[in-house]
Amino acid sequence: MTFRSETSAVPSHVLNDGNAIPTLGFGVFQIADAEAFDAVTTALETGYRSIDTAAIYGNEVEVGRAIREFGLPREEVYLTTKLWNSEQGYDSTLRAFDASMKRLGMDYLDLYLIHWPVARAGRFVDTFRAFQELKSQGRIRSIGVSNFNRDHLERVIAETGETPVVNQIELHPHLAQAELRAFHAEHGIATEAWSPLGQGAGLKDPVVVDIAGETGRTPAQVIIRWHLQLGNVVIPKSVTPSRIRENFDVFSFELTADQMQRIDGLDQGNRIGPDPAVFTAGLDV
Repeated sequence: MTFRSETSAVPSHVLNDGNAIPTLGFGVFQIADAEAFDAVTTALETGYRSIDTAAIYGNEVEVGRAIREFGLPREEVYLTTKLWNSEQGYDSTLRAFDASMKRLGMDYLDLYLIHWPVARAGRFVDTFRAFQELKSQGRIRSIGVSNFNRDHLERVIAETGETPVVNQIELHPHLAQAELRAFHAEHGIATEAWSPLGQGAGLKDPVVVDIAGETGRTPAQVIIRWHLQLGNVVIPKSVTPSRIRENFDVFSFELTADQMQRIDGLDQGNRIGPDPAVFTAGLDV
């Protein structure tokens, strides 16, 4: 199959602070620093304009270099990074942000996320307050969270007076997170899906394979399209150029209501990653 790049811009989702995030971005989780430059460059060549990294991924240096050397105006690339668990706390967050920005080689960040709540440490509210300070200084345009459950979100909103713009969560056909997505919608929080393809498991599901046959698309394209039609922001990742391009070619077809419902029916509540309620990696708690 030949994959064609889209020439039109990726649609954007307007966040609750008035800024906009592309609905399709490129994730670099588990991409080594040595591979990140080429992968991000290929993504930018393909047409991606949103790149999602994190301090713990260990690839901020090459992600930043790829963006700078590609040569687009800075405002045309939406850049996200995340604060790791061991750096939570007000003052440590400010230091960690400076370190990330130095590695990225950027003057400002489009979106900064608390990577995990690690609620037992009791620091995520102070961490978010540090995010608010950085935003007030103009160093971050938007502030959000990742892997937060409803109770974590409610506490941040109640204690800081500000609603995160995004909650980036594990979300794929086998973990559709309908209740949390409904809470997001009620509070104007964008749902961003990590591991959107279920680390490949969803690509082999017979329902997805059947729909791929019906649409003349690949299983990956079908799942990404499902995310987009649900209203999710989605950040698939790959280091293979053909798949980077394949994952981008999702704006010239639509799934029918029946096809959407069939994929919705695959939800089993099965996580691939850790449970946010108990995950404490990086902290001595």
